[in-house]
Amino acid sequence: MVSGKLIKLLLFELFEFAAFSIPTLVIVEQFATTYQTATGSPEKTHYWLIVSCSIAYVASVTLLIWVPIKVLLYRKHAFSKKIKGWRPVMMMCVILTTLPSFSFSIAGTEVQKNINGSADTLPDTLPDLPVSLVLTSLIMVDIIEKLRIYSLRRWQNCNEVRYDYTATLHQVKTVMDQVKQMEENTSSPQPAMRTEASQPRGQSTQSPAPALGEPQEPSFHSGILGTMSHQDDRAQIILWSFLLWSDTIEMVRVAGHPAVYKSGWLYPVYIFSFISLLRMILTPQNPLHNSLGVFLQDLPFIFIRLSLIIALGTITPVLGLCKNILVTLSHVYFNYLSKFRAFSTFEMSSF
Repeated sequence: MVSGKLIKLLLFELFEFAAFSIPTLVIVEQFATTYQTATGSPEKTHYWLIVSCSIAYVASVTLLIWVPIKVLLYRKHAFSKKIKGWRPVMMMCVILTTLPSFSFSIAGTEVQKNINGSADTLPDTLPDLPVSLVLTSLIMVDIIEKLRIYSLRRWQNCNEVRYDYTATLHQVKTVMDQVKQMEENTSSPQPAMRTEASQPRGQSTQSPAPALGEPQEPSFHSGILGTMSHQDDRAQIILWSFLLWSDTIEMVRVAGHPAVYKSGWLYPVYIFSFISLLRMILTPQNPLHNSLGVFLQDLPFIFIRLSLIIALGTITPVLGLCKNILVTLSHVYFNYLSKFRAFSTFEMSSF
């Protein structure tokens, strides 16, 4: 009987290969249709030539790169252990699928401009299918790579793990505080007594300002609220994966605006969007992931969004620009500027 692990492996590999191959075939086929319509030739020689080239490209890349790397990852454990901090599957999808897809999307509009001699002959809106298909495929590969370490059928209550972990940390902290207090009492009892005696009467000792603790969160273990409070990491992975890509999705959507793809702004929008995707090659727990997310996405998007708003108006949301600015400034301040003495002032609170 076929085991569940084998079925899971086959399904994951099938979905990843579909996400790797289908976007290129679909976008190149649309490019061939656009070229055939723009030239107005009744023969479909160029159409089938372009489609056959896309099939040959996908087949050659699959046989020469995709399959050998997959075999190495599953057969050679020493090879897979040497790969730290980045994901080969995501790198193959970003470079071998997304880059050709974005290139043919730009080429489709350029072909219509060059053959018709004017950008006014372009359609009012670009089809949303190519962009949505490419980004959905990347998100699906990202989710699959994160779900490989989890079981898909067994139910897991992640709240219990978090509660046990928090309780353990609290117990360890309490024991460490008791040990430290005992060491202080046994090492220097006399100075402490003199310090108390030296206090003048009528004056109270100044106690340090209490540190602001984290807000207390409720916990539900039974009933309807207990059921609603269950959290599973597998569901959180799918949720946060889509949220992580939302900024790039919005930027690529701007490329479908007539004022963008009928002008030269189409190139920087696609180029910066592709650059923002490079951060997904890193593993989610990589220490460089947050910094590269700022320097490859938020910082470039500030300039491109600000330029689009100045040149073409608010075709891109101002909220996205505010998000990029706040994320970049907070990252630079808390990670770099707060280390200097001028910014490391004590925070006094009366609460």
